[in-house]
Amino acid sequence: MDLKAWTLEEKIGQLFICGFHSLVPDEQIRTLVERYHVGGVVYFRRNIASVEQLAELSRSLQGLPRSKPELPLFVSIDQEGGMVARLDHEGMSRIPGNMALGAADDPALTEEVARLAAKEMLQLGINFNFAPCVDVNNNPANPVIGVRSFGERPERVAVQGAAAVRGYQSQGVIATAKHFPGHGDTAVDSHRGLASVPHGKERLHQVELAPFREAIAAGVDAIMTAHVIFPAFEPEGIPATLSRRVLTGLLREELGFGGLIVTDCLEMQAIAGHYGIAEGAVQAIEAGADLVLVSHTLADQRAAIERVAEAVRSGRISEARIDRSLERILALKAKRIGSALQAVTAATAAAGPLTPEAESGALLRRAAERSVTLVKGAGSLPLESEQPVLVVWPELRHRTEVDEPAVHQYTLAEALRPLHGQVASAVIGTQPSDEEITTVMERSKEFDQIVVTTYTAEGGIPEGQQSLVRQLQKLPGKRLIVVSTRNPYDLNAFPEIETYLCLYENRPFSLDAAAKVLVGELEPQGVLPVNLDAV
Repeated sequence: MDLKAWTLEEKIGQLFICGFHSLVPDEQIRTLVERYHVGGVVYFRRNIASVEQLAELSRSLQGLPRSKPELPLFVSIDQEGGMVARLDHEGMSRIPGNMALGAADDPALTEEVARLAAKEMLQLGINFNFAPCVDVNNNPANPVIGVRSFGERPERVAVQGAAAVRGYQSQGVIATAKHFPGHGDTAVDSHRGLASVPHGKERLHQVELAPFREAIAAGVDAIMTAHVIFPAFEPEGIPATLSRRVLTGLLREELGFGGLIVTDCLEMQAIAGHYGIAEGAVQAIEAGADLVLVSHTLADQRAAIERVAEAVRSGRISEARIDRSLERILALKAKRIGSALQAVTAATAAAGPLTPEAESGALLRRAAERSVTLVKGAGSLPLESEQPVLVVWPELRHRTEVDEPAVHQYTLAEALRPLHGQVASAVIGTQPSDEEITTVMERSKEFDQIVVTTYTAEGGIPEGQQSLVRQLQKLPGKRLIVVSTRNPYDLNAFPEIETYLCLYENRPFSLDAAAKVLVGELEPQGVLPVNLDAV
């Protein structure tokens, strides 16, 4: 396209990806597309009810009237898999998360899973995935990455991340390596505050940057920035998203990345609370970002777009700088999406599963069974088939937009019952009360076999879960098995536990695989992707 025919507002709009709050194109997204010319949208679970509804939403968005109707929208999503999955509704394949795939330790399997995910995204009209997460999770206290990472070994994360990139992009979906230069060694969630990674350049190149180099070598289309300070690269204390030294000097010039640089959402407190969203958008573009993500609030979205326009008119940002990003955006849209008509045609989902169960089920079952990791206690498995077993399950009672998928909580007890004749269940909260703990302890007296599942969403394992496990340890003559269903680091809170299994997620295929391991139908094959103090 001849950029001379574009207005400044049309150019700037293409540099923004924005979210909205409806199952259909509402006034917010219509205003952004039709009046502000935004070049892309981002989906959250609030936008998704079914496969048919989502495909129709994608078609409707691509058909919105706009000044460049032939130019398709980026339709993006955070579909990492596992515990960060927006596509988690009936008919959609519930793909495993990164740490489960890291435990399976098979890049070919990771690539196959990514291909399946991408194929389904295209049927839903989604062409841009904010995945894979290639952060190296070498900080057990990390509150936001954790099982979103393939693990703590940079070489394995690099190989797995590149496999995922190949899988997504082989189907025509834009892959995004994130969060550059690395969010794995932080103890602060950038949704809530500003973190710093204080290591020197040599260490950062060896660890944090290794997976990004591999992703670039694999031809990744996009890289998402981290709202994290890296003093070794940016001595003025500016977070990577707003740092020219990081985005242009390190990523563009030193690492040679020629694709799109997209910011993480500027409404996160690391940016919004320290710089402001509108000023953050200007600084991100000055630093070298091509796409600015503002996910939630119309007033903030409009302010950010208008502030960038003011910066160009005042001479703070040159129009040539806008043009360079726009050229990259247009080139990638042409390469991966084609025209708006082609994007609409891609959204073809009908009622029922997007992928036949025979195809998707076999793959996802294999991935789950490869990931189950026996950390301690090979001699205490399988369960005695003639003795009853009590399964303690921490129920998720509070969900958030950025956390667990909104699906029925299929439990380990449900998975175990078809394989073991005598299974009882005790349900507690993830932060169990003293009353819940007392009830479980009383029930436990009736059982010689007890399986306790643990669940840690962020930070350390909740004190109530720790207390329950420790009290159960003290009961004489019991076979106690602990199964972590998210954070593998739970073992560090009770290192004396003799039998410990890791699943990395609490989703049905993983629980079915764990049940098979517990009764001896499956040998655990997973390789622990992180170090545990108690091992």
